[in-house]
Amino acid sequence: MELVRATNRSVRLRNRSALLTKLFLDGPLTRQDLVRSTGLSQPAVSNVVADLIDEGLVAEAGAAESDGGRPSMLLRVAPRFAFVIGVDVGETRVRVELFDFAMTLLGSVEYPLDPARTEPAVVAGHVLAGIDAVTGRAGVAPGDVLGVGIGVSGVVEQGTQAVVHAQALGWDRVPLERLIGAGTDLPLHIDNGAKTLGQAEMWFGAGRGARHAVFALVGSGVGAAVVTNGVTYRGASSSAGEWGHTTLVYGGRACRCGARGCLEAYVGAEAIIDRYREARRGRAVPGEDEESQLASLVTAGSTSTTARRVLDETAGYLGAGVANLINLFNPERVVLGGWAAMALGDLLPAVREAAGRQALRQPYEQASIELCRLGVDAVALGAATLPIARFLTEGGVRR
Repeated sequence: MELVRATNRSVRLRNRSALLTKLFLDGPLTRQDLVRSTGLSQPAVSNVVADLIDEGLVAEAGAAESDGGRPSMLLRVAPRFAFVIGVDVGETRVRVELFDFAMTLLGSVEYPLDPARTEPAVVAGHVLAGIDAVTGRAGVAPGDVLGVGIGVSGVVEQGTQAVVHAQALGWDRVPLERLIGAGTDLPLHIDNGAKTLGQAEMWFGAGRGARHAVFALVGSGVGAAVVTNGVTYRGASSSAGEWGHTTLVYGGRACRCGARGCLEAYVGAEAIIDRYREARRGRAVPGEDEESQLASLVTAGSTSTTARRVLDETAGYLGAGVANLINLFNPERVVLGGWAAMALGDLLPAVREAAGRQALRQPYEQASIELCRLGVDAVALGAATLPIARFLTEGGVRR
């Protein structure tokens, strides 16, 4: 009897998870839509939906268009059921954003970082200050927050508490979850920023509908998330996707990781600016920070042969890196994201052309290469989906 009850409970949780996930990603939908898309019976859908409405997770969203019969009611996740926070720990700033359960942005705050002094305690302090700021301004009580997702540079070693390895930042086994957790009781979910960007684009952006895709993050540093058969590939210790530290030029430019010739040493924002400075014979690049300096390079590209040459070389290097991704993973889509990729968006045709010269013809012809659709907020948005993903998997039951 106990086994029967346990089995019935697990089946019901599985059904809740399937229906809630479908409504979250594709709603609003009717009950009939849910029957068709999930394969569950009409009674099962009706029973589970009734429970979800009673619990405040799902709400009616008006009547669907009717061709003469009785109109069906549309259903959607209830936006005010809960809230989530997404954090983007970049190399130049910490961005903290608050979303409702329908992933509508309710508030955002940023804290600049000194790239030369990215101290873990400082980063943890900014994250905690940001949590207080966005919830306070929106009038959201801590008990209504489902969790905090955090996207960071480097390798995130998952365990009882997440530990971050980021050579470029000088971080070695930094107990970031413990540092942040000392100042909040909210559930924390930490992952690599390229992977959170990839999840956001898979759920809401350029990756929708793809089963095999690579999401490349180009900012101060460079990383990637590899999605195969709809699941992010992590490797033995979650370090898969360190695309920026694959070798592009053997014995080439020094990389921040300590090796030479890494892709990041040619197409990371810091490296692009450094190459432009060298091309200008050591003269400083206009701008107060990396973003303004890269913007000045892009602007100068229309009038300066030196700037144009650096941009053309960057497109070639980036195209070669993309070709490596295509040859290795045979994706349907390669999506370029991150603030530097967005700033260099006009180079996309040249990147495609360079990738076509370097990649094997057949996998290249099967792959599309495009910019991310969610812009510079993709890392934080994807981080905010981490607590949502766990909640959906667990059938909408808060632990």
